[in-house]
Amino acid sequence: MVPREFRLSPLGARVFCVIGGIKMDVLKRLTELKDEARTRLQAASSEEDLEKVRVDFLGREGLLTGILRGIGSLPVEQRADVGSLGNRVKGDVESQLEEARDRVRAGQRDQQLRGEGIDVTAPGRAMPMGRYHPLMQTLDEVLEVFVAMGYAVARGPEVESEWHNFTGLNLPADHPARDMQDSFYVTDELVLRTQTSPIQLRYMQRFAPRLPVRIVGPGRVYRRGDDDVSHSPVFHQCEALLVDRNVTFGHLRGTLMDFARRLFGDEVEVRFRPSYFPFTEPSAEVDVSCTACGGRGCSTCSGSGFLEILGAGMVHPQVLKNGGYDPEEVSGFAFGMGIERLAMLKFGIGDIRYLYENDVRFLQQV
Repeated sequence: MVPREFRLSPLGARVFCVIGGIKMDVLKRLTELKDEARTRLQAASSEEDLEKVRVDFLGREGLLTGILRGIGSLPVEQRADVGSLGNRVKGDVESQLEEARDRVRAGQRDQQLRGEGIDVTAPGRAMPMGRYHPLMQTLDEVLEVFVAMGYAVARGPEVESEWHNFTGLNLPADHPARDMQDSFYVTDELVLRTQTSPIQLRYMQRFAPRLPVRIVGPGRVYRRGDDDVSHSPVFHQCEALLVDRNVTFGHLRGTLMDFARRLFGDEVEVRFRPSYFPFTEPSAEVDVSCTACGGRGCSTCSGSGFLEILGAGMVHPQVLKNGGYDPEEVSGFAFGMGIERLAMLKFGIGDIRYLYENDVRFLQQV
């Protein structure tokens, strides 16, 4: 039985149709909605206008949506024609809506560009350049000196095995020198390296028995300790190693004197003092004349006229063996320095913490 009422939409296109005229009224209404949607879309000038058209025709309570939902109330023989036309009209409205949206957005972009005129004759704005951090500047200068001497730059892991960081460098578990390097342990066998010396050991193990060995190894190191004017738990070192036949302490002394003069100037005085390191024998600490007073004596150098810059010595025979070299056939020297200390001496920095606080005012002065 054909129903006597056919609801087109809740917005009230038509409330009911007479039995014989249902199909013609719905098809006519679909055509009218298509024309009406086209007219409104052509007149739309903003995203808000387009959204209102979409809601009125395609929304949950829209005109087209209401008709398509009511197809099930039509006689069976009329549903196919009405459904086919309804879907075509819906597709046309969606296509026109998308075209109108592109047109409106293009117009908005054009309007925005017209309002953002660029004066191509105006002078450019200079971008401020970043500053060369004093730590990296000092490290690069150190590396340049040794590369010019024929040294290769070597790297190593910051998380080291306990053997490479201690035992292989002649510091067994009960060695008192370990107390001087209170460490950050990752596991029982892994440690954050306390020095860059493991780079030397790893390099020898990799290339033994090749000669000569001539490397410089920079890197970040870690030690438990105070965070104060002159100490930091994280800092940088740079160590060097030379292994060959007939290497003597005189070669070490000449190398370090040349290095100090290239870094601090030809007038600097260099002093060697006997010292002890478990991985070198004999060992020495190296001082340079105070950069603040020129060697006359001041508060910076505690009146001595000299400042310590590094430790050095002849590679211990056991370390050579651990690296794969025969100490009866070859010898070598090694030395290491703190980059922060060199930077503080070079630039007259009185507090190591300035190097890590990233204060732009400080960095702009260096």
